[in-house]
Amino acid sequence: MKRIVLTYIFLSLFGLLGVQAQNTLMNSNRDQFGNQIDPSTQPDNLEDSTHTEIESLPPKLYMWRLSEKLGDRIMTPADTASLNFQNTNLVEGMYGHYNYLGNLGSPRQSRLFFERGPQEPTIFLEPFSSFFFRPDQLYFTNSNIPYTNLTYYKAGNKVNGEERFKSYFSVNVNKRLAFGFNFDYLYGRGYYANQSTAHFNAGIFGSYIGERYQLHAMYNNFFLKMNENGGITDDNYITRPEEIDDPGGTQYIPTHMEGTSNRNHNFYVYMTQRYRLGFNRETVSIQKKEGVTPQAATAGDSIPPVAQDTIITEEFVPVTSFIHTLKVERSSHRFRANTESEDMYSNTYYQAGASNDSTVALSVKNTLGIALLEGFNKYAKAGLTAYISHQFSRYDLMGAPSEDKPLPIERYTEQEVFVGGELAKREGKTLHYQIDGEVGILDKALGQFRVHGNMDLNFRLWNDTVNLYARGSVTNTLPSFYMRHYHSNHFYWDNDNLNKEFRTRVEGELNIERWKTNLRVGVENVKNYTYFNEYALPTQESGNIQVLDATLKQDFQLGIFHLDNEVTWQQSSNERVLPLPKLSLYHNLYLLTKLAKKVLTVQLGADVRYFTEYDAPTYTPAIQQFNLQNPESTVKIGGYPIVNVYANLHLKRTRIFVMMYHVNAGMGNRNAFLVPHYPINQRLLKIGVSWNFYD
Repeated sequence: MKRIVLTYIFLSLFGLLGVQAQNTLMNSNRDQFGNQIDPSTQPDNLEDSTHTEIESLPPKLYMWRLSEKLGDRIMTPADTASLNFQNTNLVEGMYGHYNYLGNLGSPRQSRLFFERGPQEPTIFLEPFSSFFFRPDQLYFTNSNIPYTNLTYYKAGNKVNGEERFKSYFSVNVNKRLAFGFNFDYLYGRGYYANQSTAHFNAGIFGSYIGERYQLHAMYNNFFLKMNENGGITDDNYITRPEEIDDPGGTQYIPTHMEGTSNRNHNFYVYMTQRYRLGFNRETVSIQKKEGVTPQAATAGDSIPPVAQDTIITEEFVPVTSFIHTLKVERSSHRFRANTESEDMYSNTYYQAGASNDSTVALSVKNTLGIALLEGFNKYAKAGLTAYISHQFSRYDLMGAPSEDKPLPIERYTEQEVFVGGELAKREGKTLHYQIDGEVGILDKALGQFRVHGNMDLNFRLWNDTVNLYARGSVTNTLPSFYMRHYHSNHFYWDNDNLNKEFRTRVEGELNIERWKTNLRVGVENVKNYTYFNEYALPTQESGNIQVLDATLKQDFQLGIFHLDNEVTWQQSSNERVLPLPKLSLYHNLYLLTKLAKKVLTVQLGADVRYFTEYDAPTYTPAIQQFNLQNPESTVKIGGYPIVNVYANLHLKRTRIFVMMYHVNAGMGNRNAFLVPHYPINQRLLKIGVSWNFYD
């Protein structure tokens, strides 16, 4: 805790220095942020306005994320939405798509197959997607005044409850250079024995957006600590409590493990830079002398014969970019058990009665690219990029014990070289598309390839805006290192004979904004699907598995009353290897109105999450993974709704919610499990508040 406090103090001082730098700059030259910033445009083309002193500036900011591979900027709206703020800290996700162990910050897995991502950087971090984030998920900010967001969540009491504090800060030194930090601390004490979590992340980031040179950099450091209980010993404590003696509270329900924990530590440094070549082009800005509506024309166009002021300026038009991206990442994993019963595991490779497993992964990846940019003249309708990437990876595993070295280290190294290209059209309003592909040419990359494509078509139909999306991919990739190699006290495998997974996916999506309708349909075929079987060992299904998926989102409104709905149907062709619920539902009924002279937004309602019964994967703490259940002791989960009632308020720059989570606890079939033998929390009051500061 002391280390966390000191880290936050350091980051706060770091931010104060940035505020002072920006305030000094603004006092000497306030006009350089006087222009209205359009988030859809590139900031490098903004010019300073007149040198006019002003007393204060209204906040203006825009945000963007990066594509991790080449560092392309993707503009996104600032996170100021008030709707459904109460769902933003739920481990099951905004719409309840995830199975998890019941406590805040615990491992999770999406029930929707199309939402499951790659197992990167290691299989041990992939289940923590509610907390851990990749470089392409960080938001960069450019603002005319310092921007800060503080968010706090709390549920329950000091004995069993959960808390989370998040902060985000960004400041501009000038209109091109910005930096900031992010901080995230999560502590879930747990309503069941031996399941507490404590996660911490602190990071810094910066960006420079010049006409020719652009740079983005970030550093994030994650510590994820989790105690393991192996689930409760008897589900009847939850489903049939009247048949069992009351233990005196959920924290006294017997569990399979105690004195057992998992620890993950990850840090990465990510940097992307590019240098752009191009030319200067004259533009003519035309204004009436009264200072009203401006017009624009390129040099050489005729100008209407009225009283006007004509301003000729130059703009830089980029033609070619040279790109370099670097990522250095280190991940360590440790599993400890102070005591273990003799019948808990089928195999023991190092020591009986206790475990102390560990592994470390280190990788360095460089990508070099050259891009011919879109839009530098009327014939350049799309951008074209070529690149080459090299990744060096090193893994330290526990080696075979000997008399000289009871626990030696066994080191593996791998290299991957890929060449690839991208064709993309991102400008304009009607049609956009992107096609990128890469193929491996060295070492472990040989025989691997990835091709992805997406397209969107946007047009008006009567008074409606219609969006059509198409996405597709074909990949042939080797299972991740830890699916091929892992050594521990009770699980030990070296699977060099695993084949490459061959996947093909096609998706289509229709969105009609005015109707509040969104329909998505997809199909995926997987050959050599790699998974953890009932013994928690990685294996492959040599045949083909098909997954069909369809999701309909349809919202209704009658005055201040709203009903938002999401229905997902999916079908697996091999439910033994890839079990999925047939139907997943989310419904949210609420009233939405504005009070107090329309400065206070009020959302009052209740939502429900439900999915049909299925043989869901269970969880094995010793490898921190979800795996198939043992056929001899399979239990079904699902068929049980989870209902939350909430009040959500938004007043100017502050968002507040109060929610009673799982109000239907103890009702119906009481099958309140999202993972076999891991019950979710009982009825629980949750609160949250988020402030935005502009100063």
